[in-house]
Amino acid sequence: MKTSNFALRLQPTLLEEARALAKAEGVALNQLINVAVAEKLAVWRTREFFERYTRDADVGRALELLNRSGGDKQPLPGDELPAAWKERQPVRKVKVRATRSK
Repeated sequence: MKTSNFALRLQPTLLEEARALAKAEGVALNQLINVAVAEKLAVWRTREFFERYTRDADVGRALELLNRSGGDKQPLPGDELPAAWKERQPVRKVKVRATRSK
């Protein structure tokens, strides 16, 4: 994988919080920033995708289809969630305390 260097100027409080989060997550600050940028790009691409593919959508027709699907029918055998999904633990939340720089 090819990498490149980029001088990033962060506000001191943001840098402090980013360092604390990276430490809490057990990753390098560089890795945290890479993941944060990747997540932001994924959100942007997803929004762009849905804007492009729903531009000419017929919302009324879509709602009609959603309203008629399933009705009051019971789920069929095989429609249940895998057992592993029911056993999943919630995502761990990390508390980062904001501090003010002087």
